[in-house]
Amino acid sequence: MVSSSHEALHRVFQKDPALLTRAFQRVLHVPFPDPLDFAVLNADLTEIEPVERRVDTLMRVETEEGAYLLVVEAQGKKDEGKRSSWPYYLSYLYAKYRCEPVLIVITQSSATARWAARPIRLGVPGWHSLTVRPLVLGPHNVPVIEDEKEAERDVPLAVLSAMTHGRGPQAAAILEPLATALRTIDAESAAVFVQFVDSCLADSQAKEIWRDLMTAINYFFRHPVAEQVREEGREEGREEGREEGRVEESAGMTLSILEWRGIPVPDAVRERVLACTDHDQLKVWAQRAVHAAHAEDLFAYEGGESA
Repeated sequence: MVSSSHEALHRVFQKDPALLTRAFQRVLHVPFPDPLDFAVLNADLTEIEPVERRVDTLMRVETEEGAYLLVVEAQGKKDEGKRSSWPYYLSYLYAKYRCEPVLIVITQSSATARWAARPIRLGVPGWHSLTVRPLVLGPHNVPVIEDEKEAERDVPLAVLSAMTHGRGPQAAAILEPLATALRTIDAESAAVFVQFVDSCLADSQAKEIWRDLMTAINYFFRHPVAEQVREEGREEGREEGREEGRVEESAGMTLSILEWRGIPVPDAVRERVLACTDHDQLKVWAQRAVHAAHAEDLFAYEGGESA
């Protein structure tokens, strides 16, 4: 069964096709020409014979140097059967469309990235009839964007950063700046990106952090993911009032961020956070928790106190 993270990893390029060529230039340092136009094509490569072959995402990009076909494959793990399919995909697409195909593999695993990047050589050693060299995007080369200004400069790239690092310990540092940056784009696009990121977060605490950050932004309340968060909250049977529930969630999120990042939480810090009834103050502490080196850093800059 295809997972939601698999779908998100390649569909993000359908949402913003130019993100892919920016990734070529900024992440892979491949001198791909600037695009003039994009078109998403039918990804079904099945022939008349009952053998189904389907790529994840297929796009045609027009440049001043000619047209290219961008074949995007989301790869969760090593799969030699998939590697044997890639040369077929490229050969078939070239024969069908008569323009250059480019294979891009995107993964959340560094080990899978190394595996996918190995050239596929067919033919006699030293005189290969066909060589396939995938371009690979993954946690090994997609930057960790944890600066708010940098995230705002290229929101789709910041989304890609959160998605590719979604299974690693650096995910939490990306989420808060990204949540802030999403406020700078239109609500419809932001809601789609939110769901992509949510699908790619493997750690349950990171997912909880993301959903808490997400529901703090008003225009996400109508999104299915935000609705799911509220429904899960109702199913837990909270007896507290709405405001009290928000305070408790924010306090819990602050402590969860610290614990997820492996930062020890002394009893004094835990008690102070849980005793706080100011929702705005708790939001500030939650934001500080993403970058804090010590639990006591939550309270820095407050009346000159450090704890």
